[in-house]
Amino acid sequence: MPPVAPSEFPPPFDPADVIVAPSDPEDERIEVGVAIVGGGPAGLACANKLMQLLEDEPELAEQLGEVPVAVIEKGKVPGAHLLSGANMRPSAMRELFPDLDPAEWPVYQEVTKDAVYFLTSKAAFPVKPMPPNFRNHGNYVTSVSKLGRFLAEKAEEAGAYILAETAADKLLVSDRIVRGVRSGDRGRGKDGEELANFEPGNDVIAKATVLAEGTIGHLTYAAYDYFDMGGEDPQSWELGVKEIWEVSEPLDRVIHTLGWPLRWSGKHAEAGGSFIYPMGEDKVCLGLVVGLEYTDATFSVHDALQQFKTHPFIKKILAGGKRVAWGAKTIPSGGYWSLPKRFSTPGMVVAGDAAGMVNIAELKGVHYAMHAGMYAAEAIVDALKQDSVNFEAYDAKVRGSEIEKDLYRSRNMRQPLSKGLLVGGLVGNSLVMTKGAFPGGHWEVEDEAEVEMSIGKAGDRYPEPDNELTFNKLDSVFLSGNATRDDAPNHVRIQTRVPREIAQTWVSMCPAQVYEIPEEQLEGGAAEVDVHVTASNCVQCGAITAKGGRLTLPEGGDGPLYQET
Repeated sequence: MPPVAPSEFPPPFDPADVIVAPSDPEDERIEVGVAIVGGGPAGLACANKLMQLLEDEPELAEQLGEVPVAVIEKGKVPGAHLLSGANMRPSAMRELFPDLDPAEWPVYQEVTKDAVYFLTSKAAFPVKPMPPNFRNHGNYVTSVSKLGRFLAEKAEEAGAYILAETAADKLLVSDRIVRGVRSGDRGRGKDGEELANFEPGNDVIAKATVLAEGTIGHLTYAAYDYFDMGGEDPQSWELGVKEIWEVSEPLDRVIHTLGWPLRWSGKHAEAGGSFIYPMGEDKVCLGLVVGLEYTDATFSVHDALQQFKTHPFIKKILAGGKRVAWGAKTIPSGGYWSLPKRFSTPGMVVAGDAAGMVNIAELKGVHYAMHAGMYAAEAIVDALKQDSVNFEAYDAKVRGSEIEKDLYRSRNMRQPLSKGLLVGGLVGNSLVMTKGAFPGGHWEVEDEAEVEMSIGKAGDRYPEPDNELTFNKLDSVFLSGNATRDDAPNHVRIQTRVPREIAQTWVSMCPAQVYEIPEEQLEGGAAEVDVHVTASNCVQCGAITAKGGRLTLPEGGDGPLYQET
């Protein structure tokens, strides 16, 4: 069967439906000063900075009303949907909390040793000298879900309101000015019917709206279309699957690996690598991060991670240990060329992963998100003091910051990796050594939904789960704390009758076993198949949006309940 691209089978979804005018009667609207969508590093840094600034602006604080700052978070609690490596640069924490000692930060330890290895199927070879983009001395190993809870507590102590279990389902716009958001309905059944506990959504009217939704933001991408904010190139993504293990022996360094089990050749384009980080004396986290431009429909990041753990070098680290947590998330990797052409529009700004503020070459994004959130707070306060909804000063702050400078330096580092490890490595090293100067030009970022998929052999290589070292997808979803109702409406938008290559791509790619092809169609070798969707398994990683579908928002509170990811 000939290869086929997911983009040929677009999802039944119109982003224009996400943009609506306020509709609630004025006396039923929820009025807030600043509405922040997303309780991650960007949104919560913004909330904290706003409350700090408002301490010195009592007149503005009074104008913003009883709820000067509201953080609208779709997870059950702040941090519930947050997942990252994560090695955090300390600059944003120091700026936001200058009087707080690092011993009081939600971190495990400062990085004092790190290493990079190239793996074959049996051996691990240290890469020396250390590639500069992998050096982490002075950074801090953290859990971004714990960081989210910490930042939320600080924001609440300062007077911000955290509206957890609340999905921001629509963007409120009138006269091409963003006026706030509308929360999603609660208590609908599988077919959208109102259940006994039904609660309609509400218009949340704000003087300023901050979209800090994280990767593949529901409102953000609708806003990009409506306001023509998209960048020069489409965004691209990596998919990361992460596990946390209790171990008998402490790990004394941060480790990254390249090579096995990924097939880096241009034919397969499985570009990525692993991370293994210490989490104190008794835990480690490890994960595999792979770009979604691969071509084999049977490739699975989750199963490749299970295969990775069978390597002698990795087995030794995990020996005698126990898996205690699991999760998955996409990471924007398009870099500089995929940044939006504007970070603001009247009444609204976009910050953090939602805006693609990730330096994938260095696996860094948390501190960029926090800095962006603080820039947003400063620009919003300055504008609102002038009774203005023009937040273009935020664009200037981002463009003149380390965020843009760092992403510009690494603007062409990700794209060559899809041509193979040798070519990608040579080009990447040249860019690192010349700080992005050579080779120059504009290496275009590929739309991953346009990559043609074919049925390959990756799936034949994965180990059978033994429930000690290797595990299946469903058991892993259980470890994520996912408690989505089985009778909740389906929030995943795909075509459900597609070529087998597309269906297999979705089945294999999804780390949570959301998609399934009927067994009789597989056995019969059908060229076109049905796709059954079990939306309650979804951990909202977002990968389906990159590969031809569209992830919309489930009911607030649904999805994973990450604790240490």
